[in-house]
Amino acid sequence: MPYVTSVERIGIEKGRQEGRQEEGVFFLRRMLIKKFGNLPESFETRLTEASIADLELWGDRILDARTLTDIFN
Repeated sequence: MPYVTSVERIGIEKGRQEGRQEEGVFFLRRMLIKKFGNLPESFETRLTEASIADLELWGDRILDARTLTDIFN
């Protein structure tokens, strides 16, 4: 088994986090478009810049939301 340095471990973890964030954006975008139609640019920007915690919160809100504002505010 090859030796992995702490710097490499940090890089691997960062890559995992970025992948998780990208998948969260992809999935949430799909759900939002299905429920509300095409998204305004302002909401697209918020999605792409969101943290994982934001994506999780917005994902929970989508179930009860009547508007995009209900999700993002």
